[in-house]
Amino acid sequence: MVEPLLLAVTSVITKFHAQELTKATGFFFERESRLYLITARHVVLDEATNHKPNLIVINLHLDPENITITTDFSIPLYKDGKPTWKETFDSGGRVDVCALELDRKALGAKVYLKSFHVDQLGKPTDEIEVGTSAVIAGFPLGFFDTLHKLPVARQALIASSFGIRFQGFGYFLTDAQMHRGSSGAPVVVSNQITHGKSSDLKWKLIGIHTSRMDMVTRDKQEDERLNLNCAWYSDVLLKLTD
Repeated sequence: MVEPLLLAVTSVITKFHAQELTKATGFFFERESRLYLITARHVVLDEATNHKPNLIVINLHLDPENITITTDFSIPLYKDGKPTWKETFDSGGRVDVCALELDRKALGAKVYLKSFHVDQLGKPTDEIEVGTSAVIAGFPLGFFDTLHKLPVARQALIASSFGIRFQGFGYFLTDAQMHRGSSGAPVVVSNQITHGKSSDLKWKLIGIHTSRMDMVTRDKQEDERLNLNCAWYSDVLLKLTD
């Protein structure tokens, strides 16, 4: 049996027409019967690096009895010249998370996926202590189970005071060995109390991993990477899907 967490996460390939650009991670979030793909905002547009795809491709499972059966699904990033994703700002500036609403009819009746729900979102006021164990599921460097098209999970620790905006931004830090391709991955902690729709996913979604942190002054010959990462607080999804 496949863990529901892995079925809530999908690979994201960015393209400019037929040209593949980058690989990333996304996950599904449901609110009031609306289904969204959540990923990092810089995945769909990154002005700093001139990364400007016009579509993304995600992978969907189709048969719960045979998890190897999947299909690719393309999502245009612009309609009539306007972005199809939703983004937001807070007091620290642009939030590096975006949401794309998915058309269930276009996905097809046979699609087999799981999604996070509003009652699974963590809050900055949650009593999550520094050092708490977390899991980040994604596609590091595009690596995954190629037969079943499933992501892999990395163990992480909460590395900054949870509930405090690190350096004034809307994220906290995790301590984990992360790689390119994981941007947009869900950061979860064990949820001991589940009910209703949440019973499938026994995790609390506390953040969205978007980037690694490092010191520009680091001596690459003497010093290892910090292995610290930014995870935006998951309550931003309420604003993105309002």
